[in-house]
Amino acid sequence: MALENDTLAPDFDLPNQYGERIRLSQFQGKKPVALVFFPLAFSGVCTSELCALEDNLSLFDDADVKLIGISVDSKATLRAWAEKEGYEFDLIADFWPHGDVAKDYGVFLDEKGFANRATFLIDTNRIIRASFITAPGEPRSIAAYRAALDELLPARV
Repeated sequence: MALENDTLAPDFDLPNQYGERIRLSQFQGKKPVALVFFPLAFSGVCTSELCALEDNLSLFDDADVKLIGISVDSKATLRAWAEKEGYEFDLIADFWPHGDVAKDYGVFLDEKGFANRATFLIDTNRIIRASFITAPGEPRSIAAYRAALDELLPARV
């Protein structure tokens, strides 16, 4: 079961597509985070979803929210995918131990071996302020991100 709003977001320390370590706690007290779990790099729905996020980066930049994608893919796979698609945001590898962060957030699908499509908007105190999950195979809409950012922003004050 996915973590609920108004709960503490579990910290993590994982490599991004360039091997740089990213910790959720490094943004605590500084910047809210949009943590976007996706099943697998190079898959059709995931590619269209993340391309839509890339095309709408200003939505996150204007709200001063750090956008982070996360999957069970290796950092090498994420780097190849990011370079192919031109993603300019961090993609982090929940590769090993396999899916541990997705499990911590309650969105790992044991029967599939990867995370569901789940988004968590986390404030500067590491509290989940908004979240949404779509059915398997169903992409998330930019409108859903806008609504979640609207829920997050009043909590920033």
